[in-house]
Amino acid sequence: MKAINDYSDERNKGSWVHCGCALLDEESNGDHVPSRTLLLDPYPENLSLISVCSTCNQSFSLDEEYLSVFLSVVLSGSVEPNKQVNPEARRALLHSSALRERLEKSRRAVIDDEGVTGLAWEPEIERVTQVLVKNARGHALYELGEPMLDAPSDVWFAPLFMLDDKEREAFEGVDNGSLYPEVGSRLLSRVVMGHDLSNGWIIVQPNVYRFAVQYLGGTEIWMVLHEYLAARVSWDV
Repeated sequence: MKAINDYSDERNKGSWVHCGCALLDEESNGDHVPSRTLLLDPYPENLSLISVCSTCNQSFSLDEEYLSVFLSVVLSGSVEPNKQVNPEARRALLHSSALRERLEKSRRAVIDDEGVTGLAWEPEIERVTQVLVKNARGHALYELGEPMLDAPSDVWFAPLFMLDDKEREAFEGVDNGSLYPEVGSRLLSRVVMGHDLSNGWIIVQPNVYRFAVQYLGGTEIWMVLHEYLAARVSWDV
């Protein structure tokens, strides 16, 4: 990815993005946006990095691992370690029989309208939501220079293939409107220079992770993980 400098308003950066504590009150460490667990090795160069509260950052690790492994299990259609599309997921499943059992219990047999039986996987909604909101906050801070400290007004996610044609067109048709982002923000640099942009989407890793930022009438972060999971996290004005 292209390294982009940030010149957004420093007055917006006095608190940790996940807990809202003052910067000087907690120890910090760097956090990649998106979380590296959601990507595949080799990782992109110049992956976005923000400073976060160490305690908050550590609190997300198990949920991030869960979502990464869950996506691999769904895409491979199995909890068997040697069938995983993601090597990190394979290692996690080999290491933790409890995680394998937990994911196995989330598998459901479904019967379609023609009586054909298939498989579906039921995610742990709260854990998926935690990771999506965490990454959405990171994207908003990195791209717009704005810490979204309040709880989002809406969190939505669904398999991309389950969207009908109209829903898919609306989701893919990113529209940032006629207004440019704040002067000095990284997103403005992207819009002007076209860095890592494709039809309004910021491509972090092709076919693995892309996201978009919408900022009219509020802030929305749209994400697509492994071209399978579509998500949107919104904050009203």
